[in-house]
Amino acid sequence: MEHPLDNPIWNALLTGNAPLAIGDELARVLPRDVGAFAGLAEYSPRAFARLHELTPANGPVILFTAGPVELPAGWQPRLHRELLQLVYPQPAAPAVDTSQLVALHEQHVPAMRALTALTNPGPFLPRTIAFGNYYGIFHEGQLMAMAGQRLQPAPYVEISAVCTHPAHLGRGYAAQLLRHQLGLIQRAGRTPFLHVYEDNLPAYPLYLKLGFELRQRLHVYVLEKQPQ
Repeated sequence: MEHPLDNPIWNALLTGNAPLAIGDELARVLPRDVGAFAGLAEYSPRAFARLHELTPANGPVILFTAGPVELPAGWQPRLHRELLQLVYPQPAAPAVDTSQLVALHEQHVPAMRALTALTNPGPFLPRTIAFGNYYGIFHEGQLMAMAGQRLQPAPYVEISAVCTHPAHLGRGYAAQLLRHQLGLIQRAGRTPFLHVYEDNLPAYPLYLKLGFELRQRLHVYVLEKQPQ
């Protein structure tokens, strides 16, 4: 039986993120202002054809796959590289001081987009906040660090958008926000996980230090739709 994290986007769009999903039993996508992630039930020509129908012209789509896949006509790869998938197997997250943490809402989206544009933790679009549970740390009214949740392939929840303003690195903000997210997810009866590139330093060593463990290497594809 396939593990839900072997095809995390597809299983998220079937379960925890289903209210946001657009599609059917072959392919599912997110609204374009939420994210470019796409999930396929199988990597067959008919599933890719259905994804082609669901994807706007020239719009990129992001796939996470357990191994390399053969792309049919109609798709141009912009990016293909390995991605590490880490899971947090610890029974309980450590306690964390939450006095600095602020729940982020719609009014914070411009600041969140500015911070993610500066730090590039991954795409953050006008409605990415719809994934929920984003928290940040402010300094003199400016958002300095944030983290939130993204893919939710039950019973797992992905921690995402972990980033810190370059002027405020080394203050432990990322670790504080990560520990808080671990607690939120575990209290909801779920298991935390995340994705990171192996060369993403210092993020990858920080995740290992906090107790995450490597589950597997995935492949990430960023695909551009071509005329058929």
